[in-house]
Amino acid sequence: MDAMGIDYNVLFPSPLLMLGQHPLVEIEVAIARAYNRWLVEKVLAAEKRIMSLLYLPFNDPEASLKVVEDFGDKPGVRGFMVTAVHFKPVHDKAYMKLYRALEERGLALAFHASYLWDTETSVRQMNRFLSVHALTFPYYLMMHLTNWIVNGLPELFPNLRVAWIEGGIAFLPFLMMRLDHEYLMRISEAPLLKRLPSDYMREMYYTSQPLETPPKSRHMIEPIFKMINADTQMMFASDYPHWDFDVPGQIFDLPFLDDHAKRNILGLNACRFLGIDPATLPLVKPKI
Repeated sequence: MDAMGIDYNVLFPSPLLMLGQHPLVEIEVAIARAYNRWLVEKVLAAEKRIMSLLYLPFNDPEASLKVVEDFGDKPGVRGFMVTAVHFKPVHDKAYMKLYRALEERGLALAFHASYLWDTETSVRQMNRFLSVHALTFPYYLMMHLTNWIVNGLPELFPNLRVAWIEGGIAFLPFLMMRLDHEYLMRISEAPLLKRLPSDYMREMYYTSQPLETPPKSRHMIEPIFKMINADTQMMFASDYPHWDFDVPGQIFDLPFLDDHAKRNILGLNACRFLGIDPATLPLVKPKI
């Protein structure tokens, strides 16, 4: 954190990305609770610069609610995370109590991208991890995001802050345009919506990682930033220590962002998403 110039870190561990695919739901629940307890007692309690979105065992809605009730008020816990490779629809009625509990407590909810390779027929056609990583990380986010919006969850839980993490941003214009197009032709299938799907998407939060910015295509992301209201809705994410991690310079060096937008994306937007008053965070000078 010091070497990269990062004052505060919201931690989520790589090993839990695949936990939701465990064939025994009770194992997912047990490991999730054990990890959450360890993180709260041993890490968050000892280091104030580290916060977390704790793992939700999403295959069990009641167990997920119990996790929120048991850990939601612990120091350093700013919300909860769902790994995106789940096959329970996010709009299932069994989750309504969970979402209400998060909203009432002012806690954030995030969906973290992940992948399948060997168990889903379409993905098994790919012979390189490059292909799997490129397509499946945004795909599972798109699936849950589509269900979230079309089934009216932003209207049912208007004060619940929701983020979509580590799927990049290139898929967002595609999804905005497709959902708006389909919605206007079949409004009766989304009766809870009062606005276009893209309007709800512009009020959600997204992380910058991985930022699709090869040198020759950097100019192409500027309109995407505008489409998603990146100035107020994008949060810098490093994904350290993965092989494709980003440093803050990925945002700081973008020529089309002004200083206000950079400050927001590099920290202040995350404060809003996490429900943190920036004035309560002591300034930290990196020890480089």
